[in-house]
Amino acid sequence: MSGNNTSSSESNSSYETKASNLRISEKKCSWASYMTNSPTLIVMIGLPARGKTYVAKKLTRYLNWIGVPTKVFNLGVYRREAVKSYKSYDFFRHDNEEAMKIRKQCAVVALEDVKVYLTEDSGQIAVFDATNTTRERRDMILDFAKENSFKVFFVESVCDDPDVIAANILEVKVSSPDYPERNRENVMEDFLKRIECYKVTYQPLDPDNYDKDLSFIKVINVGQRFLVNRVQDYIQSKIVYYLMNIHVHPRTIYLCRHGESDFNLVGKIGGDSGLSVRGKQFAQALRKFLEEQEIADLKVWTSQLKRTIQTAESLGVTYEQWKILNEIDAGVCEEMTYAEIEKQYPDEFALRDQEKYLYRYPSGESYQDLVQRLEPVIMELERQGNVLVISHQAVMRCLLAYFLDKGAGATEGRAGGHIHGRGTDLGWHRDSWQLDLPLFHSNWGTFFRQQRGAPSSH
Repeated sequence: MSGNNTSSSESNSSYETKASNLRISEKKCSWASYMTNSPTLIVMIGLPARGKTYVAKKLTRYLNWIGVPTKVFNLGVYRREAVKSYKSYDFFRHDNEEAMKIRKQCAVVALEDVKVYLTEDSGQIAVFDATNTTRERRDMILDFAKENSFKVFFVESVCDDPDVIAANILEVKVSSPDYPERNRENVMEDFLKRIECYKVTYQPLDPDNYDKDLSFIKVINVGQRFLVNRVQDYIQSKIVYYLMNIHVHPRTIYLCRHGESDFNLVGKIGGDSGLSVRGKQFAQALRKFLEEQEIADLKVWTSQLKRTIQTAESLGVTYEQWKILNEIDAGVCEEMTYAEIEKQYPDEFALRDQEKYLYRYPSGESYQDLVQRLEPVIMELERQGNVLVISHQAVMRCLLAYFLDKGAGATEGRAGGHIHGRGTDLGWHRDSWQLDLPLFHSNWGTFFRQQRGAPSSH
């Protein structure tokens, strides 16, 4: 009898282990990756100083974050490799035959690298960041894509606002490797002449005739208007939706973990406990910090759990509750300490250490699930101005992975205590993140650091 019980126990243990392994292996690819049934080449189009590189980088960051391997291939980098020293706008004249040969060869080399990335390096989307202003160049790209069975999606940035163009030149091009002397007046003069060189041969996408069968989006005057044509699949629809949400206006985003909770004191994960005494002190310190910043039109978002709501209530401002900002769901492990989990679910404890990003708590969530849940938050943050997000450690990791361009799988970094981060987006290419804001340092944890530190609670 006892032998049968032992056999049954071993069988159940084996079954549970296989089930746990399945929960990890079943999502080796992200949910978004499943939707890319063939490699896609995103082709930027537009005159210089229209924000193409800004869009290409942001789009790549987003796609990598949702788990779709994506890489930018900037033609300017290839051109600088081929021509070590930039002289003047004359290089971009359409009647400069020698320069035209160099520029075409650079495009060929870049596309060969695109091919390697999409066919040999497990890439799923390549972003070809160049002007691509002529039909001849775009037809060459289409032939290349057809030959390699790649889908093509064009993103054309159109802008006729002289103030926007001038701002882009001054903010971005002055620091370009093409202008090591960084003389603002000289850069502006040369770059405006470079733009005129491109205008001579520029052929915008024609949605009514020549290009009516192509898949593309036209972004007009940095998002004032959009024209979308023949979206082919799910991933292209996500690209369109993302591009319709981003903007280039200066703003600041604050990410902050809730104050210390009663469960934090005893090492329990999850649950819905309120703030401890030190947690309330932190909330008051946060209020003082925000008052000193004098932030215009600051929006405050929290989760629907007590510890974030109580942190926000101390600020004396209006706040919005988002259920999707709730902490990662630990399933059957909610309200347990790690010692209790290790004792009661030893296989789960070991599996989580093996693959933290893909590991899903029984009846709960994985970090990968959390990224999917948080995607609407990213979309809304991209639309907004100044925002303070008060949430939880796992949520903060996922949001920081996006803003720090860490990609899928980089969300499970180790950090203890409060997480404070401030991101300042100055438009175009210029943004920065300041971590470890000096708010209130308590003994129960440390400020979040970009480098991995102490063991984490989630």
